[in-house]
Amino acid sequence: MNKNTVIEHVGVVTSVTPADIYVEILNKSMCAACHAKSVCSMGDSAAKIIQIKNTATQEFRVGEQVLVVMKKTMGLRAVWLSYVTPLIILLILLLSLPYLNLNELSVGLLSVLAVAVYYLIIYLFRDKIAKEFTFTIAKQ
Repeated sequence: MNKNTVIEHVGVVTSVTPADIYVEILNKSMCAACHAKSVCSMGDSAAKIIQIKNTATQEFRVGEQVLVVMKKTMGLRAVWLSYVTPLIILLILLLSLPYLNLNELSVGLLSVLAVAVYYLIIYLFRDKIAKEFTFTIAKQ
């Protein structure tokens, strides 16, 4: 795959089931040189477990070092869903609700409530959203 269209992380297989492969992404230092670190939350902590559907034609073993790959567009979409959209909702409400002659406390509370409702909707549809964000795995 073209390096400019994908985000890659080195990880270690922690568990293999007939349906899924679980990969632990290696420490944060691997992300320091990554060009996509600004759109990826992998740099936030030392280790993350990624669940990957076991559709691979290759066989993977526990402890094996692998490459976890995701399309860069999916990373950007995740940023859009988790950060940009709630910010837009918050700003629109903060700037428009005062025109309804509401006091500042009401404007602030309604704006935060709207963002909370947005995140609740995201939570309720998490399984559907998770199906759209697919990782692939490859031997290193």
